[in-house]
Amino acid sequence: MSKICVIGGGGYVGLTTGACFADLGNEVVCVDIDEVKVAGLKEGKLPIYEPGLQEMVERNAKVERLQFTTSYAEGLENAEFGFIAVDTPSGSEGEADLKYVRMAAETIAREMTDSLVIVNKSTVPIGTADWVAEIVEEYVSPGLQFAVVSNPEFLREGSAISDFLNPDRIVLGSTDRQAAEKVAQLYLSLRAPIIVTDLRTAEMIKYASNAYLANRISFINEMASICEQLGADIKEVAAGMGYDKRIGHSYLDAGVGWGGSCFPKDVKALAHMASIHGCHPQLLRAVIEINSDQRRRIVQNLREILGTLHGKTIGVLGLAFKPNTDDMREAPAVEIIHLLQNEGASVKAFDPVATAKAKEMVPSVMYCEDAYQVAEGSHALIIVTDWNEFKHLDMARIKASMAQPVLMDGRNIYEPRSMQRLGFIYRGIGRGYNKPE
Repeated sequence: MSKICVIGGGGYVGLTTGACFADLGNEVVCVDIDEVKVAGLKEGKLPIYEPGLQEMVERNAKVERLQFTTSYAEGLENAEFGFIAVDTPSGSEGEADLKYVRMAAETIAREMTDSLVIVNKSTVPIGTADWVAEIVEEYVSPGLQFAVVSNPEFLREGSAISDFLNPDRIVLGSTDRQAAEKVAQLYLSLRAPIIVTDLRTAEMIKYASNAYLANRISFINEMASICEQLGADIKEVAAGMGYDKRIGHSYLDAGVGWGGSCFPKDVKALAHMASIHGCHPQLLRAVIEINSDQRRRIVQNLREILGTLHGKTIGVLGLAFKPNTDDMREAPAVEIIHLLQNEGASVKAFDPVATAKAKEMVPSVMYCEDAYQVAEGSHALIIVTDWNEFKHLDMARIKASMAQPVLMDGRNIYEPRSMQRLGFIYRGIGRGYNKPE
């Protein structure tokens, strides 16, 4: 059993990391400077929604393997590992803002009382681990030994616990091989491939992975636009592509584009890093632009069907950026609602878990209790998040309650001809034959 301190332990990555390490039998203290968040966690109130996380936190807190505090000193007492899992939000030029990383590194250095392996879990620009080491060296008490290890996370919201406990690989970067091996020991029971490399390569693996996945989604969305014009069906195209072992089926679902806390800021940050170091990241810029186009295309298609959006009521189903999370960061729904309201439309909306957070970001929306209430009196309905419950709605009832039966399927969860037979004016993403029969 190891003693682990997780800085930023009230955030998405930090809380998931802390809870999972505790579940593996370690003693974990999650430190967060947000007093309200920590007070809630001590009472079993999680600040985020993630399937299975509530139960895992409660289980480990009950046996005191998992604790929460605002005190760095308390968290670092007797700790062998100090994980940094703080936010790195986008700056004005797309660069990663490292103020929280600096704060964590300085405070760790001042408060640590014994040798420590500092593990950077946050997604940070290439070279940050070297910078963290310099900061700690400046502020640490003489004689105390430390090492810095880069250990990027690859957690998907909605399946974060499974991703942590069943990883494709563990990436560790360090100039201190012994420190990297100590961190590797924490993961040995997961029986995953462990890649040990230098600090900068480990940091780059994270950015390159997310940029590639974002590229796949933007690529399939560009193919979807072409399919619409040429009369092909992107779902069949993606299926046909995916059977090629060189391509595979993952991240080939056309839709309203990617969002969330990772892809948007990581692709922007990588493009920024490339540009200021003399590279020309045309592909990354195109990936971002294509993603933005997907939101605008939804509104454009609605305008073509309805003639005008002014005075119309538009229903939005799904607000979180993806299913099984309440994360509204960079959610496509936010931009789509903004575009609709700019054209004079009234918006009704529903999400199974994200409504509370959506109200804080977009207050000027009529929030409903369920999908049927959203549909009632609406001139069009847009599927923005592919929650499973939306796939099993009584669509005949939905149509009967609408002012106009226009269905914009932003996630391609319905079969076009089935919707047309029910009487909907249906538009999917890249469904080239979804014109009225």
